[in-house]
Amino acid sequence: MGTELTGERSEAVAAPGRPPAGLSSQHGVAFSDSAQKIATAVHRQLRGDILSLALKPGTMVSEKELSVCYGIGRTPVREALLRLSDEGLVEIVPKSGTRVTRIPASRLPEAILVRKSLEDITTRAAAESASVSDLMSLRMLIQRQQEAADRADEAAFHAADEAFHGEIARAAGYPGIWSLVQQVKTQVDRYRRLTLPQPGRMARVLKDHMAVLAGLEARDAPAAAAAMAAHIDQLRLDIGAIRSVYPDYFTDEIDADGKWNAREAAG
Repeated sequence: MGTELTGERSEAVAAPGRPPAGLSSQHGVAFSDSAQKIATAVHRQLRGDILSLALKPGTMVSEKELSVCYGIGRTPVREALLRLSDEGLVEIVPKSGTRVTRIPASRLPEAILVRKSLEDITTRAAAESASVSDLMSLRMLIQRQQEAADRADEAAFHAADEAFHGEIARAAGYPGIWSLVQQVKTQVDRYRRLTLPQPGRMARVLKDHMAVLAGLEARDAPAAAAAMAAHIDQLRLDIGAIRSVYPDYFTDEIDADGKWNAREAAG
């Protein structure tokens, strides 16, 4: 993932070591069509760093340092951080700074349930409508995961995992459902990245995906859906164990309006 994961709290101010894709700078001037595009590029870069855990939960991020790092003004950086705040990925604390939120443990089961319900639809539909080439694509994605697992490449494994689920939705004729899944699983994705270093985790995911594919190839919608449900539900069952390994990456606190945040209850 680019950053070694430990259970220790990370409170240091952090800034990525590279500018966002699509941005270059010279003498502090960013080359882009508009400030909006710059903000979008910064948001995309920071969001990716947060979801991949390159920026760990609890890490302080500096608007000033990001501006210097990217060679751009502070306004697009501020806009990007506001967007991330709306997504629950950073917390802007007045007079204190901006911090990557901790993972809201109490929100994970609900998000996992929503994902499971949506993927039940796509899996059942794919069992009925997936073409031979669709099934071949799914088998190739599993092979990509196997190769990533063999070289302990967690980032590549995660990318192939995402592609596998997205391909099922596409084969089902419901790519929009996968878009909905991506919206509801933002916090789950950070948690998922913490599961990958655990012994036997990647092997279990591969076994689950093979069971899903077997159901699809047999045109057995109930079997494929059951395999998918068991696969996704394992995330819910593992929350406690993963949290015990990385206790400072999680929080239970919920705002009065029901939104998550990363403020410590006693802080």
